[in-house]
Amino acid sequence: MPPRLRSALSALLTVLACLLAPCGALAAWAAYGLADTGRYVSAMAPLATDPDVRDAVADTMGEGVLAQVGAVPAHEAVRLFVHDAARSFTRTDAFRAGWDAANRTLHDTVLDALRDDRAAGRPVTLDLAPVTARVRDALAEDHVSLARRIPVRHTAFTVLPAHEVDRLRKGYQVLDVAAFWLPLAAVVFAATGIAVAAHRRRAVAATGLGTAAGGGLLALAVLAGRRLTLAGLPGAVDGPAAGAVYDALTATLRTASWLLVALGLTVALASWLTGRRGRAPRHRPPAAPPGPGPAPARPTRARL
Repeated sequence: MPPRLRSALSALLTVLACLLAPCGALAAWAAYGLADTGRYVSAMAPLATDPDVRDAVADTMGEGVLAQVGAVPAHEAVRLFVHDAARSFTRTDAFRAGWDAANRTLHDTVLDALRDDRAAGRPVTLDLAPVTARVRDALAEDHVSLARRIPVRHTAFTVLPAHEVDRLRKGYQVLDVAAFWLPLAAVVFAATGIAVAAHRRRAVAATGLGTAAGGGLLALAVLAGRRLTLAGLPGAVDGPAAGAVYDALTATLRTASWLLVALGLTVALASWLTGRRGRAPRHRPPAAPPGPGPAPARPTRARL
């Protein structure tokens, strides 16, 4: 194969590999990170101590308890009392245990709906009765006289509407396949591009720099996604709490993006240093000093 054709083919394969690397990292994060219940619960567990998340949960629980009790908005004293009790509850071990249990139940419910084609056309709902029961028991332990009178009704809370479930199910099926094939294709394209290159050291350096650039773009995409997500939230959703949840869920993805940057720069630097060492001038032995020249001719006397 002519060197020009080899260089063009190597450049094409390198570009494809560098584009697929961040896409593969994104797909693997979604399929093996978000879709794993244990990893999801572990990522969400620290948020039980986040002040913004606790305040948002306390406000939601307080409004839910007031709605079930039937308190009217005019009773401001009752509202403040219930909200203060809910905030106190978010600082207990029972809340942290309930937080983990609620996230596990929510994740299992959503994941079952995404994996089961028979759930098409049905929304994903979550029962709020266990949360209300925990709040009631916590108030009873604090010797609140009216706590036992709080009714625990099985209220179905819609997590995802039916049309969103159908759309997410298709995307989940695509990600489930892409999470395996995209990283594998990136590795194959990179190795093939280096193998067919006319100048392999340059191909290795280009692959490393392209991988680092892809990791940087992935980090910027995560940052842009955070801003777009928070900007598109409805007014009823607490912005700081949603930002804390987004940061917790994308922590692994941010780490993967910076690992791509570090790996790419390391490969490119190693290739450059190897090239400089190969081009270093070799020490030649010093030239021998010039030997003695011919003896000068003696002048001759002319004969008369």
